[in-house]
Amino acid sequence: MRVLALFACLIAGAQAFGLTTSGSSFTGTSMATVMSEAPVCVRSRGDLSMMRHRKKMPKLGKPADQRKALLRALTTEVIRHGRIKTTLVRAKAVRKHVDHMIQLGKRGDLHARRQALAWIYDKDLVHSLFEAAPERYSEREGGYTRVLRTMPRQGDNAKMAVIELV
Repeated sequence: MRVLALFACLIAGAQAFGLTTSGSSFTGTSMATVMSEAPVCVRSRGDLSMMRHRKKMPKLGKPADQRKALLRALTTEVIRHGRIKTTLVRAKAVRKHVDHMIQLGKRGDLHARRQALAWIYDKDLVHSLFEAAPERYSEREGGYTRVLRTMPRQGDNAKMAVIELV
């Protein structure tokens, strides 16, 4: 079917440029020919819509370095204050990192402490996290944060949320 459609397009193109053997000076196609042919959809590679497999991480509208800095800052502030107000998408994105830092604090070994120091900006905050996390979260195996939806932001109506430690 596609071969026939391609062949029909080639013939129509040749007729449009006067490459036919007939003696007619008319170089276009007649309306009867155009109306009788079925419309042919030609796709290019740019028209294909690819699926986003394994692309679960939200990009937050930022390049990779700015996104990492934002997530590190939000993680630091959630652990420092216990609760912050931010957009819903940012709260859901930072939840993974806060849970990971608390999991490192529960482990408590030197390698976990160095990993936490590499992510959290405040060194004293890391030390206090490693002192408080084992007894505070000893009975929990995960889910150390809670995301609560709040009212939309006044200026741009963005969905807002409060992320807090459980």
